[in-house]
Amino acid sequence: MTLQTWQLLSNLGVASVMVTITVMIHFWGLLLLTYVMSESRHHLRPHESRLRQAILIIFVVFGIFALVTVHIWLYAALYRVLGEVPNFESALYFSTTTFTCVGYGDILISPRWRLVGAIESANGVILLAWSTTFLLSVTSRLRVLEHDWLERRD
Repeated sequence: MTLQTWQLLSNLGVASVMVTITVMIHFWGLLLLTYVMSESRHHLRPHESRLRQAILIIFVVFGIFALVTVHIWLYAALYRVLGEVPNFESALYFSTTTFTCVGYGDILISPRWRLVGAIESANGVILLAWSTTFLLSVTSRLRVLEHDWLERRD
């Protein structure tokens, strides 16, 4: 096996483990948020308790933000373990810009592990889309952002 093949397999293996960990954390985190919302449903009634609905949506937003933060920190820790960045702040910055697909390019990792960074971006796109869909679903079900003029009341 050539060095290049070994590096490719190493990248794919490490990235696959990270994707698995982050997807499972995200899944269980969204499940926990769903459970908390289901426990709150007896306090929430349509067209009543708009403040509680708004608080619940804000709770969900912060919950999603916490999940994304965990993912970013895990990747940052990985980059430090791999020795790809000089300190944790740089690792966190690189991971944040990579996960969110901003990719400023002012901090780069070596070609040896750059495939992990590319897969982190794909992972970030998928998990952020999943989070957005979840938040949209929550907002739609609560209907808190609906205006009275959208509904016809007779």
